[in-house]
Amino acid sequence: MDVFRIATAGSVDDGKSTLIGRLLYETNSITTDKLEAIERASQRKGIDFLDLSLLTDGLVAEREQGITIDVAHIYFNTPRRKFIIADSPGHVEYTRNMITGASRAQTSVILVDARKGIIEQTHRHYFIANLLRIPYVIVCVNKMDLVSYAEDVFVKIKNDFLELSASLPNTQQQIVVIPVSSLHGDNLTTRSQNMAWFTDEPLLTLLESLPVPAARGSFRMPVQLAIRPRNESHHDYRGYAGRISSGKISVGDVVTVLPSGRSSKVTGIHKNGIEQASAVDRESVIITIADDIDISRGDMLLRTGEEPLLKAEHTAFICWMDSQPLDTVKSYLLQHGTQRIKAKVIRIEFVQDTATQQQLEAASVKMNEIAQVKLKTAKPLPADAYAENPANGTFILIDEFTNNTVAVGFFE
Repeated sequence: MDVFRIATAGSVDDGKSTLIGRLLYETNSITTDKLEAIERASQRKGIDFLDLSLLTDGLVAEREQGITIDVAHIYFNTPRRKFIIADSPGHVEYTRNMITGASRAQTSVILVDARKGIIEQTHRHYFIANLLRIPYVIVCVNKMDLVSYAEDVFVKIKNDFLELSASLPNTQQQIVVIPVSSLHGDNLTTRSQNMAWFTDEPLLTLLESLPVPAARGSFRMPVQLAIRPRNESHHDYRGYAGRISSGKISVGDVVTVLPSGRSSKVTGIHKNGIEQASAVDRESVIITIADDIDISRGDMLLRTGEEPLLKAEHTAFICWMDSQPLDTVKSYLLQHGTQRIKAKVIRIEFVQDTATQQQLEAASVKMNEIAQVKLKTAKPLPADAYAENPANGTFILIDEFTNNTVAVGFFE
């Protein structure tokens, strides 16, 4: 059964937590004890209906303030598909949480309040979905019950969003706009009788039917460990362990080792002690090759003929995650795959105003800001552009003195 990953985004009081809670409720994904606890909590709040938003707000501060702060991963399934929802906060001060929560999503569900229409937060949420190249974007125009289920309200918001999407560079995304009421369940699991003018599929049917996007990128495996057993039975054995970040490899394929550039033929692939003919992305394996090549942690195995250009200077987007602003004078540690090397931001091209789509000049980058920068690394990296190979096109920056992760980045 397919596993489909969803990232949700919405502003304060857009009803995101209620929408997720309603999906869980309608798909019978709530245990009896949880349902009873929600009933009691709803009664304590003095309301005469189930407050399904309580299902997703796990932190005390979230429940008390009625907002989402942390990224929560919510699991549910239907007879057709398994789902993992990364429920991310929508506030600008939690932009870093939104990016990390959406980094592996195949679909972004963005909520818009029908009374407010497209607002600054909507621009911000869509910019992140666009930056991360999320294949599908579903816009749920929520709280349609509060605008009397008016078709003209929905059509205006839909047109406004499509105009916004046309202004950003990644136009390959599939965008669907659906009118919903998460409180009453309109157009979530079944078509709404209150909006007979909307004849497309409800949200859950759409989520079940979207094709799982094909994995992008050629074979890449960062080497984690060179295995050389010290015993008589394996005195000549040398294997290279790692997790395949993208692509597929088979016995007999010729691979190149970067940065050395030497090549050899794959003679064996082992997973959990069992030999197999091939392996694909996200599998952790041990690979053996025909020739004795010096390979160690931080090197990368690639199929010969599919090598990326080794570069020491890179253009990248970063989201700054630290309370201390970016300092272009100091150096940082850049972690790419299993390789960790020194790097320096030599120039800030611009800071992106995600609310207005403007590119602003800046001398530094502050927490939760997204910027395009020029990076210089201590030695060339075998990195791909994020658009071509997301798994090999990302990195993090680490403060070498505090060991804090200060930024996540995407190579251009």
